[in-house]
Amino acid sequence: MSSHGPAAPMTAHRAGPLTGTAHVPGDKSISHRSLILGAMAVGETCVTGLLEGQDVLDTAKAMRAFGADVARDADGTWRVHGVGVGGFSEPEDVIDCGNSGTGVRLIMGCMATTPISATFTGDASLRSRPMGRITDPIALFGAQSHGRKGGRLPMTIVGAAAPVPVRYVTPMPSAQVKSAVLLAGLNAPGQTVVIEKEATRDHSERMLAGFGAVVTTEDTDEGRVITLTGQPELKPQTIVVPRDPSSAAFPVCAALITEGSDVLIPNIGLNPTRAGLFATLREMGADLTYENERTEGGEPVADLRARFSDSMQGIEVPPERAPSMIDEYPILSVVAALSTGKTVMRGVKELRVKESDRIDAMARGLEACGVTIEEDEDTFIVHGMGAGGVPGGATAAARLDHRIAMSFLCLGMAAQKPVTVDDAGPIATSFPIFVPLMRELGARLEDEAAR
Repeated sequence: MSSHGPAAPMTAHRAGPLTGTAHVPGDKSISHRSLILGAMAVGETCVTGLLEGQDVLDTAKAMRAFGADVARDADGTWRVHGVGVGGFSEPEDVIDCGNSGTGVRLIMGCMATTPISATFTGDASLRSRPMGRITDPIALFGAQSHGRKGGRLPMTIVGAAAPVPVRYVTPMPSAQVKSAVLLAGLNAPGQTVVIEKEATRDHSERMLAGFGAVVTTEDTDEGRVITLTGQPELKPQTIVVPRDPSSAAFPVCAALITEGSDVLIPNIGLNPTRAGLFATLREMGADLTYENERTEGGEPVADLRARFSDSMQGIEVPPERAPSMIDEYPILSVVAALSTGKTVMRGVKELRVKESDRIDAMARGLEACGVTIEEDEDTFIVHGMGAGGVPGGATAAARLDHRIAMSFLCLGMAAQKPVTVDDAGPIATSFPIFVPLMRELGARLEDEAAR
């Protein structure tokens, strides 16, 4: 059973060429942050292109629960009337963040320095994920947390009555942790400093600056040092959300592995802290080009054109690239399976604590489809079988994880025999139009419940 209703098995069959234009949803990371910072600003923030997946809708509900007025116009524009930094009111009910680790962690951060209490929960997947990586740093501000054994949801956060600024070195590369600390620092006096040994996606820094916060970034021998001056008055913004590179990864990769395909994916955000997958695919020999490169809202954007590539070669992915593509390793492993030679992915232990253990989920599903895998705690190796060489014919467990479900459906489009996922329901959390979009391009996706 999915947390969003009965399990919805789906089967992908080997497809003819995928052709056409794929308009993927807005960037999920920027969508979350637009709503949160809009709620912490004074005045009305207008957002167009917001991803209307369940994860982001849950964040919108949470911001309403904290006192912001969040509404959607008929034309798809979202309007957020903020309450100002430190202006959150105490929610009357539990905050349910569904499947969203990004949502719950950022929201915990933004309320941690306001003297209110809030209880958070989520679906079975989210309740199994560790929250200590957030509760440890927000405790330094003075916040308290009370959760289940192992620091898991449901969890109550008691915000600091007299917050103090902190200096925090992130123990692992995590944009969620960095962002939560910076959001908590907004309502603390003085300067809050976050030090990253490896740079992660910088949407929070860009957006904080756009809303009027004083944020500086410096690369030092210690790492990347981000300094935020607390207690600003954030100014409302008009935000155009670029298309999500993590969502674009699926039609891009499906086109690369499906014979005869030629797909254009317009308006994709190419922030260098997010575009690691596309660099990796090009190194493997993918026919992937950037067209109409430009800058929108401070973020680099381009149209991507992906064509079937039958001579891709396995490579060793640089471990320092992991933070810029951590969500894309599942679909990369599918491309690797249909390439020639061995693809080695190191420095990927963060995948073990995502919506599922993504290394284990992909390894078991790929093995069931006839692919040879090697793995340890921090490494994932796929032995490629060449274009069209994966036997398929298996059912993969999605494990309530949208990216696992979409990855195996893409594999089924190019494998010799159909590939089934036991539950496609979680796809709605991040990419609600995935199935109709892929079908429009020419994919054969069959809803097993409708048979």
